[in-house]
Amino acid sequence: MIHVSLSDDALRPLPFYLALEEYVARTMPAGDYFLLWQVAPTVIFGRNQHLENEVDADYCRRHGIAMYRRKSGGGCVYADLSNLMLSFVTPTEDVGFAFNRYVNLLLLVLRKLGIDAVGTRHNDVLIGDRKVSGTACYKLPNRSIVHGTLLYDTNMNHMLNAITPSAEKLESKGIQSVRQRITLLKDHTDVGLEEVKALILKTLCDDEFCLADDAIREVEQIERQYHEEQFIHLV
Repeated sequence: MIHVSLSDDALRPLPFYLALEEYVARTMPAGDYFLLWQVAPTVIFGRNQHLENEVDADYCRRHGIAMYRRKSGGGCVYADLSNLMLSFVTPTEDVGFAFNRYVNLLLLVLRKLGIDAVGTRHNDVLIGDRKVSGTACYKLPNRSIVHGTLLYDTNMNHMLNAITPSAEKLESKGIQSVRQRITLLKDHTDVGLEEVKALILKTLCDDEFCLADDAIREVEQIERQYHEEQFIHLV
């Protein structure tokens, strides 16, 4: 599998990486591609979700948390620099097959860390009975894009409050109950975040392709759609 990398370590907004997935899927030769990325605090909601129903926008604005829509389905998630974002682009339109391959790749990495993780029928990854990774997928012609989170660590207050807008939800889904449903990778290994990133790439990828500046400009053209109010708010 080929790791698609960038020539610099600049921190970019989430839409850039969603656009990068699209660029890889639409323009690069058939094959398996992998992307590993991180973002500043961001809420990402699914293709069919309405921002106002899923996100406490006022809380996000007060705390500098960005809000963006993705093109895959599934639920709303929170991400920050303490966790990892993973993307898998593969030459098939069989979404179930793509999901299965991605989850098994992630399980391979976790088992190399000595962690006994399992996949679920909802394409989550669990350690024990707690979720450490969730996934979503969508297809383009002759390609599937699977992307997901890997919770190494995270800001639990932001995770709770950014994606639970009503007072009723805040009461019913308190921090303790969230902690009962998820787990953090750092609680199961002494390996640091940077070492985990290196292990993922070493385990899954046997080649690397670094995007040239002209390709990055093409990605930035695709990125524009994700910033449009019409796309974010479905207006």
